[in-house]
Amino acid sequence: MIARHDGRIVFVAGGIPGERVRVRVDKTSRQSWWATVVDVLEASPDRREPLCDPACGGSTFAYIAYDRQRELKQQILMDAFRRLGRIALDEPPAVMPSPERGYRLRARLHAAESRLGFFLEGTHTVCDAGATAQLRPDATAAATALLAALGPRAADCEAIVISENVAATERVLHLEARPGTRWDPATAGMASGFVETLSAATGVTTLVGGQIRTLSGRDAVTDTADALFGGASPFSQQASWTRRAPAFFQGNRFLVGDLVRSVLDHANEERVVDLYAGVGLFSVALAARGATVMAVESEPFAAEDLFANARVWGGRLQVLQATVEDAMRHPAGDRPGVVVLDPPRTGISPEAMRGITAWRVPRIVYVSCDPPTLARDAAKFVESGYRLSSLAAFDMFPNTPHVEAVATFAFTGETPSPGPDHSRRRP
Repeated sequence: MIARHDGRIVFVAGGIPGERVRVRVDKTSRQSWWATVVDVLEASPDRREPLCDPACGGSTFAYIAYDRQRELKQQILMDAFRRLGRIALDEPPAVMPSPERGYRLRARLHAAESRLGFFLEGTHTVCDAGATAQLRPDATAAATALLAALGPRAADCEAIVISENVAATERVLHLEARPGTRWDPATAGMASGFVETLSAATGVTTLVGGQIRTLSGRDAVTDTADALFGGASPFSQQASWTRRAPAFFQGNRFLVGDLVRSVLDHANEERVVDLYAGVGLFSVALAARGATVMAVESEPFAAEDLFANARVWGGRLQVLQATVEDAMRHPAGDRPGVVVLDPPRTGISPEAMRGITAWRVPRIVYVSCDPPTLARDAAKFVESGYRLSSLAAFDMFPNTPHVEAVATFAFTGETPSPGPDHSRRRP
């Protein structure tokens, strides 16, 4: 939260807009202070007792009533578009809510002194992940059981990645070894039935020589279309998404289907290019609905899973393992009707942006986990002849300031006239 004092900007951890608080100044610069609330003098009606220490990973907004959290996320998006994108939104974008407990499909738990958990903000001190309620209790219990089963070798564990399917009927635990160590059945003392000794885990994996090695059970989890969409799949039941723990997948079990539906609603063309495709969350859905899709992904583990998920669709879903920058230097085939983008938090690189905008695709559907980089890239699209036609948001990480957004841009060929704002009205 932001306050002002004697001409300085004060970034305040633990406050709510409208409150009067006493703070401890932790860090200073010439123009800014960073401070933490130590006493609430006049509390907001939206203040509540948090489940745990808000400094424990993924709990920054835990002391704020949930509806107010969503309002703040609307303001975060609007402010980013106004300041960084010079795009004025006529109304706050809707933020789809999520249950606050047990929402996470995947998480990385750090290991330290035979304990597992998230880091306290700004430190390497481990705090109890279970207390944050982000994960299902059986997920944290499974990871804790695995660490205990390592015995003396638990000291060699850097972290355990939890990867689940939506129904939590499949759960893979991925061991990350500290530098200079590794696990395999011989060195870790893991027999083939080792996974049966754990609580609710269907597989254990690790990396050996840069490759995923299965220590016990199965190495991946799978979601069907019905599971992803809550039993109301909009397309063929052949659609499924299998992924291993190191590959990225959207993290909220309650909203992932709604996020895909939103992309499908805006990417309703026969030919689609999916950039930063991951394991095929959007590509598979688009192919299942009948589109011809080219999916581009460079990360090796995600690309391997993407190839596997694409096989059932034959030529309808083609996969290119390459960076987006390389793919845009010499685009293959005819120009598609729509491009779907789901870049990392850093957004679209300048080289990739040049290639995408030069293509002059009629529509771009941009999925973003970071409002500042989305707003920055939105300004570049507007400068290249696009207009922002819709913006929606999804609360993929309740109790944090993070917000996922789906922005749609339509090509008009008109570049904005010089001025402070590139305002575009929402339909």
